This record gives sequence, structure tokens and C-alpha cells, in this order.
Amino acid sequence: MREKILIVDDDKSLREFLEIFLASEGFKTEACHDGMTALSILEKGGIDVVLSDIKMPGMDGVSLLKEIKAKWPKIPVILITAFASLDSAIEAMKEGAWDYVTKPFQIDELKEIIERAIASKESDTTYSEESEPQIDEHPYRLGRMIAKSPAMKKIFDLIPKIASSPSSVLITGESGTGKELVARAIHNFGARKDKPFVVVNCGGIPETLLESELFGYVKGAFTGANSDKEGLFLRGHRGTVFLDEVGELPPTLQVKLLRVLQEKSFSPLGSTIEKKVDVRIVAATNRDLEKEVIEGRFREDLYYRLNVIHIHIPPLRERPEDIPILVQYFLEKYSREQGKPVQGISRYAMEALKNYPFPGNVRELENIVERSVALSPTNLILPESLNLARFKEGKKEDTIPEDPEEILGLISIPEGGVDLERLMDCLERHLLKQALDKAGGSKQKASKLLGINLRSLRYRLGKHGLL
Repeated sequence: MREKILIVDDDKSLREFLEIFLASEGFKTEACHDGMTALSILEKGGIDVVLSDIKMPGMDGVSLLKEIKAKWPKIPVILITAFASLDSAIEAMKEGAWDYVTKPFQIDELKEIIERAIASKESDTTYSEESEPQIDEHPYRLGRMIAKSPAMKKIFDLIPKIASSPSSVLITGESGTGKELVARAIHNFGARKDKPFVVVNCGGIPETLLESELFGYVKGAFTGANSDKEGLFLRGHRGTVFLDEVGELPPTLQVKLLRVLQEKSFSPLGSTIEKKVDVRIVAATNRDLEKEVIEGRFREDLYYRLNVIHIHIPPLRERPEDIPILVQYFLEKYSREQGKPVQGISRYAMEALKNYPFPGNVRELENIVERSVALSPTNLILPESLNLARFKEGKKEDTIPEDPEEILGLISIPEGGVDLERLMDCLERHLLKQALDKAGGSKQKASKLLGINLRSLRYRLGKHGLL
């Protein structure tokens, strides 16, 4: 038999249901109907997890939680409530609840929470306002960057080795992964650290202005050129020029950039005089430059000149172990900046972040945390404070065909069969939540999106605990 779970609930039918379910999953169970009896059972020892209702006569679930945390702080307590509210959730999490679920809950969801609670107990980690998110190893730090994943550690180890090299560096990765931070770290750890670090957004400057911005111009080069202007390359002399979104460079400027890399010289717009310049080129792109070369949109010789040293930053979804440490970092940063005492994040909220694909990568995570700190009414971030986009990068928003028959080919019954009732409940709950999101919380608009009347919508929301 596995771990022993104490079930505390004044609803006899729910107690019996949970006992049967948990026993079928191999757990040992004990059940009682009130908090005082629960404390007596705990005194005897042998309990690994407590699963308690919040709303009970006499000692309620939060009061029971406080007693348990005072006497047995390492026992995870999971609270169940049909009265889900921000206030009750905040109080429970502040008092040390491992997590909470709302009625009606999905059995698989409850099982997963119990499994995680047991795992946390085995690894000797318990939730507290001060310690969440739990970081059991020292993070890797380099400049303004922080991470925990092996992939980022390799990048952190590489940067000091290449920082003083004159060779060009090409940094690749999706938008929001931190390419500019890596470029700055390369500059700051190198021999040019006391010289200029010039950032050029190749995709953010109109093509008609980009050449003059990069290389400068002389008086009379074009209408309005009333005096000489120094370009960004000269401004970065003896320092580093960071070419962000280098894949956006038009063909004519690719030729001039190649000359800078090969000859360390260029001519300002409207001049035939060569200017010598000593710059370290670090370029970045979210495009597949090899594909761009094959399709003739990017010069092959320039690609190889830029790609002497290559650093690829993996997307955040491929390094989920970095999420907790980044959340804590941004939480501390924005709590300090906004003067708000937001000190932690609930496990439920952290799990939501860990399971989110982050199409905008670290930049999106930072924005989510900043917004959550700004909107949080307490010192703890809960799932309700998060604002997660309902899309994944590279995919159009999913839609249901006008003819539902079109989706039937995507559904098949596995060998072991399906639980039809549960499947339909999950589908209905998913569509209800999505409709509310699209309607901005307006039940009237949500009912129209679903093609049902307001009374029917309210009934269904109540059935799924979404009111």
C-alpha cells in the first residue's frame, strides 16, 4: 500500500466516494467528519497528506490547516471548497495550504495534486509565503541573466570564453528569448567593455533611413542633409555593434555590411572617402538564416561572415526548469519597483505557468509577472491574477467548424474505452471558460457565442463551479 491520506469532510457521500477512489489508486485512507476528530487522528501519526473541506461546522478547513501547520508543518494540506473565492484562497495559501481545488473537481486533477504533494513531502519541501517558488539548487547567473537549465548554463559558460575574441557572433532564437541580453553580456565580459555598445534594430528602422543611420552621410548627400552626420558604426568605434533582426537587412545593405566585416571600412552616404572602423559585430535573428540563404533572400558570404561563433537560445517552453527562478526574479524586481509587498506565488499559479507554452518566451513571462504584481490585491499571486494568452506561436486561433461533423474524424475511442460523461463534462467546461474569456466575462455575450440562452448558461456555469 502507498501513502496514507486523511479525508476530512462533513459530507458523508463525498467522504465515501474519495475513500473508494483513493483506495482504487493504491492509497491507504482514513476519514472523519470534522476538524477536531482529524486532529485526534493526526496525533496518532502515520498521515502523509490531509485532504479537507473548507466549509465545515465547528472547526473549518482553514482553522484546521492552521493547527496542522503549527504541529505538523511538513504534512501537505489540500483544501476543497464549493465556495471558491479570492479571499478564501488567499487565506488558505497564506496559512500554508499546499494547494486547493474547487467543487466540482476533476478526479484526475485531484489525483495529480495529491501526487505532487507527496513528491514535495518526499523531497522535504513545503510551501510557505517566503520560500515559494522552491529553488533547491543555486541558479546560474551571468550579468543580468539568471537560469537553472543545463542549456542556459552552456551559454553562460561559453560567453566569457568568446567575449574578448574579435570574431563575429550570431545569436539565434525566438522573439523574447533574451538575445540582446546575451549580446550585452558578450560585450561586458570582453576587452571592449569600457567602449560603446551600439544597438541597431534592423527591422525597426525604415529601409530608406537605415543606410544613413548605419553609415552616416555627408552634407548635401540628399535633400535636407544640411550637415555631416556620424553613423552608428562610427559611434561604435572600438566597441561592439549589435545588429538585432539582422535577417531584415535589405540586399543593398547586406553588401555594405559585408564590406565592413571584410575590410573594416565603409563610405558614408554621398561620399567616396573610406572610413576605417574597429567594431566587434554581434548579430541576432529569429529567422532561419540558412533557409533565407537557400531561398536567395540573404547573402551566403555574409551569413558565413556573421556566423563565425553561433549561440542558439532555446525557447522557454524547452527549459521549464527556468520558469520558477525567473518568476521569483521578476517578482522581486517589480515588487520593489512598484512598492508593493508581493512576496510569493501560489503553487497552483506556478503550475499554470509551467504548463503554459510562452509564445513570447521570457519577455512574455516578465510582462505577466509585472501585470500580476500591479493587479494583485495581496502579497500572494494566485491563478486569478495571471493573464495568459489563449494562443500558441505559429498557430492560428483554433476554431470549431460550422459543421460539427467535420471534427468527428479527429475523435476515436481507444482500446480501453472512454468515460463519455467525463469527456462531455470536460468539453462543456472548456467551451464555457473559452466563451467567458472571449466575452470579457460578460455572460450575455458568452451565451450568444455558445448559441444558448442566459438561463441555460447560468445553469451550466453553476454545474461546473464557474459562477
